[in-house]
Amino acid sequence: MSLKNISLDIDFVRSQFPAFNDPLCKDWSFFESAGGSYVPQTVIDRLNRFMTSTKVQPYAEFPMSKIAGEQMDEATNLFAKMINANKNEILIGGSTSINLYVLSNALNKFIKPGDEVIVTNQDHEANISPWRRLKESGAIIKEWKFNKNNGELELEEFEKLLSNKTKIVAVTHCSNIVGSINDLKKITELAHNKGAIVVGDGVSYAPHGFPNVKELGVDFYTFSLYKTYGPHLALLYGKEKILKKLPNQNHEFLAGKYPYTINPGGPNHEELVSLIGIYEYFDNLYNYHFEDKDLNHLKKIKKINKLISEYEERIANPLLDYLSKRNNFKLIGKNQIKNKDRAPTISFTVKNKSSKKVSKILVRNNIATRNDNFYAWRCLEALGIDTSDGVVRISMTHYNNKKDVDNLINALELI
Repeated sequence: MSLKNISLDIDFVRSQFPAFNDPLCKDWSFFESAGGSYVPQTVIDRLNRFMTSTKVQPYAEFPMSKIAGEQMDEATNLFAKMINANKNEILIGGSTSINLYVLSNALNKFIKPGDEVIVTNQDHEANISPWRRLKESGAIIKEWKFNKNNGELELEEFEKLLSNKTKIVAVTHCSNIVGSINDLKKITELAHNKGAIVVGDGVSYAPHGFPNVKELGVDFYTFSLYKTYGPHLALLYGKEKILKKLPNQNHEFLAGKYPYTINPGGPNHEELVSLIGIYEYFDNLYNYHFEDKDLNHLKKIKKINKLISEYEERIANPLLDYLSKRNNFKLIGKNQIKNKDRAPTISFTVKNKSSKKVSKILVRNNIATRNDNFYAWRCLEALGIDTSDGVVRISMTHYNNKKDVDNLINALELI
């Protein structure tokens, strides 16, 4: 069977997530996955097993400890394969904010007065503030501003900012407000032509398809694992040749032992091991839909990514169409998804109604969503939106179904 004839079996997907049958959750249409996703049973099982049998200090010779260490290594190795990285090129930390803060401290060593750092006003603050702080070392901060008319970061404006003094470019792969997917590969090529390092924030991209970091060419890439169906951890990828050069941010005796050098404290052990469950979930998803079981990790992920993006496009476009036709609604970003040019992360405001009030109406009708600035206050400020009230955000992922969308549209009819 060809890939184009295969569509995502949403009933199978939802059967993997216990929340959909949980008494507290089952009557709600959940649209807050961009804040933190539900987790599949495989992740829960991995966490339970670790806490039951191997919750001891790892890497000793007795069996409980030995197995704990082996599982921690397995989790890291599997995620490296999923994004096409080497196992010593990724680290798992507490959050994307922490990972990027530590990384900026390490890269600060290479910043000289007059060096230039480019940030955007479309990013989550996690990929802005750490780099803006480099001005304390004499860096000149340049802001790549999006087009206020459409919310898009335009490459022509980026090229105007680039110079031979550009050392770091920090940019989002996908906006958590606008929803647009930026051409990170092209951005990286342009930055590398000037000798700059690129730090890509994939927090809003990865839940809709794991990246191939080697294909993108980025120097660093990060995303939150609690938004990709796992526990509250975050992954940071870094090119080995750069990691080797970074000054140690960890215990003195770990100097030279990258990537530990930029991962002080390390991850929570039981949560790290539960990441194996994310891999198992996607492996189950692949095996359910496809017959060719001999493909390598990357080829399987590519097929799953396509399956998911096509499904998400089908369920998100009717909502985008509805919102764009409501005269009193202001949709932010593109009004359709075409060939994965935006994520199903959909933000809007309503004329003469606060986002807080709209959110409360939706919640009263069993729509799990919220209003906020979602740590992208610079983006909202540029759009002329009150950052204290924010936007209403509807964030879908591949476990949402048509009934969810219908329930949401019915609730929106009350506004």
